[in-house]
Amino acid sequence: MAQVVLKDLSKKFDEVVAVRDVNLTIKDQEFIVLVGPSGCGKSTTLRMVAGLEEITAGEIYIGERLVNDLPPKDRDIAMVFQNYALYPHMTVYDNMAFGLKMRKFPKAEIEKRVREAAQMLGIQELLARKPRQLSGGQRQRVAVGRAIVRHPQVFLFDEPLSNLDAKLRVQMRVELKRLHERLETTAIYVTHDQVEAMTLGDRVVVMKDGLVHQVGDPLTVYSKPRNRFVAGFIGSPAMNFVDCTVVGSDGDLAVEAAGLHIAVPPAQRASVERYRGMTVTLGIRPEDIREAMPDDSKSYRVDALVEVVEPLGNEILLDLKVGHQAVVARVPPTSRVRLHEQIALAVNAERLHFFDTRTEQAIE
Repeated sequence: MAQVVLKDLSKKFDEVVAVRDVNLTIKDQEFIVLVGPSGCGKSTTLRMVAGLEEITAGEIYIGERLVNDLPPKDRDIAMVFQNYALYPHMTVYDNMAFGLKMRKFPKAEIEKRVREAAQMLGIQELLARKPRQLSGGQRQRVAVGRAIVRHPQVFLFDEPLSNLDAKLRVQMRVELKRLHERLETTAIYVTHDQVEAMTLGDRVVVMKDGLVHQVGDPLTVYSKPRNRFVAGFIGSPAMNFVDCTVVGSDGDLAVEAAGLHIAVPPAQRASVERYRGMTVTLGIRPEDIREAMPDDSKSYRVDALVEVVEPLGNEILLDLKVGHQAVVARVPPTSRVRLHEQIALAVNAERLHFFDTRTEQAIE
């Protein structure tokens, strides 16, 4: 296996900049996920690594080799696509063996590799079938198996689970994670689904408008987002944002908006104090809002009107109105909150986020 290094990587389509100055080192045997909304440049970046898209500027190294001018077949990579890309007239066995046959591998070696990959993926009973006789999940396993038999240095996955139903996606996520641990491969995975990114990646690369906004392990990106975009994109339901004015003195600093007055926690006062009299954006995740208890500090309580109750079985989502601001809270399934009820909420003081309203960067 090998590490992959992207240096100042850029891509333009005519006058449109799709990827801008991406610098990233993907370690040997690391599973890294590129995530972001449609049009953020994640698939274009992956296709440049694969050699399917010409590079406008920058360098790509796979192992010690500069691969900018190498064709895809010489980069020692294997790619799994969103649409499976299986040959409909071939059996599962022949689909998996096709790349090895084209490279003139001995028949015995092809047989060995295909059988091993099929056993690993649990599709050994399907080798004689054609793709039309398979379910979506089975086709995806075949596509992954076709990549595995190559024994490449790097695996590239371009939204491979997006065509599957919700239950199968969860199952395939687990299988891909297990597979990566067994094969000890370097893998680059592209998705627009932040849940996939969080559950699969050793590290997550959050992109928007062709730029990398943050790179880090999933829990760090979740708990310490670098800017408002990352904070709102990672996490479901999304983080609540409220524009507030910073008021008070050093020892009693707070943020204030219509229907909301929350103290700035001691650990964050020094950084927020310089915004006194100015507007900042307060960020609170739904899971950091709960129904208030009698002994909760008044400094971290707000009153809210319940507008929508969404019971999900393992939790309840409350769509609330705090002053003029819409807020979502995640509460336990035992909650007995009713529609149109006025309730008191408490926020987790240790999990508040503050952002510069103008630059949208986290205030640290």
